[in-house]
Amino acid sequence: MMRSFRLFCILFSFVTVVSVNTQDLIPGSIPGGIPGIGGQALSVELNARIIENGQRVIWNESNTKLAISGSPVGIHLVGSNIVVVAQFTPFIRPNGSVLVAQGQFWLAGDDGTIDYYTSIQTIPMTFGEQIHYFPLGEPQHLNPSIVITITVNPLNEGTRGSDSNRSGGR
Repeated sequence: MMRSFRLFCILFSFVTVVSVNTQDLIPGSIPGGIPGIGGQALSVELNARIIENGQRVIWNESNTKLAISGSPVGIHLVGSNIVVVAQFTPFIRPNGSVLVAQGQFWLAGDDGTIDYYTSIQTIPMTFGEQIHYFPLGEPQHLNPSIVITITVNPLNEGTRGSDSNRSGGR
């Protein structure tokens, strides 16, 4: 599997970042808010990176998506022998907010086989907090690795929040 993953990174030729069940809007681009959802509008910032040797970024893509509590936003990464699909659903509750992270990836082997992996994780969060999600597992096991950083903020409050970090993964 490690050999296939290295081949993916060498042959990584096409990457697409898309949203799932959301609109591509920039926070603050809707004057007066959004009718019918009031203060529930959220800005979800996604930053996907491929990191080599634990520090060198060899690919980076950032997007900001609009969501409401309970609506997912996602990202698709497509390489020559790997497909990664990650979906993030923020749930804003009075007793503590959470982010549900769902990841799937398909990896084609040299022998023509395709391996499939999936995970789901619930991560406690606060607005403005950076949450690091590793769809292929913890980075110490892979080189290079993929990390997706997610930051959720109320739409009307911008990027105000804490600077703390949380990690989630397979």
